[in-house]
Amino acid sequence: MAEICEKLSPKLSQKEPDILTNEPDHKKHPEHEHKKPSNELAEPKRKVSIASNAIQADIERNRKISAASLEAKRNMLMNGGEFNLSPPCNHHHHHNHYRASCVQTVVSVRWSWWFGLCIKCRQKEVGPGWEPQCWPKVCPHPFCPSYRHVARILALLIIGLLVWGVAYCIMGEDAAPGGQLFNIALLSICAHLGGWLFRMFTMPALVGMLLVGIVFENVGLISISKSYHEVESVLRKMALVVILTRAGLDLDPPALRRLWSTVLKLGLVPWAVEAISVVIATHYFLNLPWIWAFLTGSIFAAVSPAVVVPCLFKLRSKGYGVAKGIPTLVIAVSGMGDATSVAIFGIVHSFMFSEDSLLYNIVLGPSSLIIGLAFGIIWGSLAKVVPEKGDPFVVPLRIIMLLGGGLIVIFASEHLGLGGAGPLGVIASAFVSSYSWSKQGWNIEDNPVATAFEIFWMIFEPILFGLTGTQFKLSELDPQIVSIAAIIVIGGVVTRILITVLVAVGSSLNLKEKLFVAFSWMAKASVQVSKEFI
Repeated sequence: MAEICEKLSPKLSQKEPDILTNEPDHKKHPEHEHKKPSNELAEPKRKVSIASNAIQADIERNRKISAASLEAKRNMLMNGGEFNLSPPCNHHHHHNHYRASCVQTVVSVRWSWWFGLCIKCRQKEVGPGWEPQCWPKVCPHPFCPSYRHVARILALLIIGLLVWGVAYCIMGEDAAPGGQLFNIALLSICAHLGGWLFRMFTMPALVGMLLVGIVFENVGLISISKSYHEVESVLRKMALVVILTRAGLDLDPPALRRLWSTVLKLGLVPWAVEAISVVIATHYFLNLPWIWAFLTGSIFAAVSPAVVVPCLFKLRSKGYGVAKGIPTLVIAVSGMGDATSVAIFGIVHSFMFSEDSLLYNIVLGPSSLIIGLAFGIIWGSLAKVVPEKGDPFVVPLRIIMLLGGGLIVIFASEHLGLGGAGPLGVIASAFVSSYSWSKQGWNIEDNPVATAFEIFWMIFEPILFGLTGTQFKLSELDPQIVSIAAIIVIGGVVTRILITVLVAVGSSLNLKEKLFVAFSWMAKASVQVSKEFI
């Protein structure tokens, strides 16, 4: 890159044709143009041939920088600013040949894989900032992170060391290197790095997090003892509260009011068909007793909000499907399916191991759903009046109330044997709260409470998927059983997709949208549902 900069002349000119953008010469010389109307006299902005959206702000800023020295022009070139290529001689033929060769060299560098990777790794900064004067020379853009990014990582590292020091002083050997708590924290950090690496290659971050957990478990880097299974379960439930709260806060009330019948049909009918197909298949192909087959079917039919909701957030932020309420439809159905799976799993589990009557266990499932929905409505309505909307501490108080309500309904429902009440209560309370706050002037699309839970999810996402990856113990898997189970799962998924498309007939969705919502419910929450009762 330094050789390229040496070849480039430091002088900037605006009279020569821009061969990077292929603009014709008559656009650069107004005297050769016909007179334009007054509304077209303004000179259009110059085009930049190679630049990503993430560095457009840098490009506009660098256009205004004065090229007082060669070093300044080199920095401007690195930042993607415009430049002019002046030839070493005045001959026209050599002039065009020199400019073309320089442009070809710069373009080849700009389109190289390592340059694109640096652009992706370089985070876009928002708002004014400060950095030491020597930072651009020590860490040039875009090959090094910004000072803000480095300072943020250092701050988090210092905070992490402080937390670890306090935990070590309190808990002793469990927080020391090699201890259970230390290994869980190390797994979460590595899972976050694995997710970031996969995200850089435009792959789902959760895949990287799962792989890190699988590697940690099967290589022997972590082995969670029975005494810490309760800690693992608590972390899972906290992550579930965070993602379900995000789902409830992101539901669109007008779309949900318009699509409520479609939500009920797509939330219950495909779930039931998939569960029954898995029950039959596992009974005849895996020789499971009917009661265990029903338990397995309720697990396999669960939809994972932790997978579906973040993906829908990204699509909604880009405007896809918002007009028809597709993000709201998918999120609502995934939450309903998760609550239904937990409720049915609880009924079957109680029937297998509980001494209560059959009638009590059957009534328990619908009752848990009704109790969860009632709790959500009451807690969401309470959040409208407490705290008072003009309170200067209204945002943190609402965050704590919503988080506390979600935690209490999850843990209390498990303690009372009402498993299905927990997930449904969390989503309902978040949705009613968001709807109530919108009536008080808060925008659903720009909710500060939702922003806080987005930050919480950044913390709990690697914990959840990293711990989920540790459940894959390759040494305990039978290849024959795994292959049969994979065929059963694929068959159940295909059956659910077909039933979803058929049930959606008569709705406002076209064929592509029906296929999209059908495929979006392929993500499974089997581990999450089973861990509710284990």
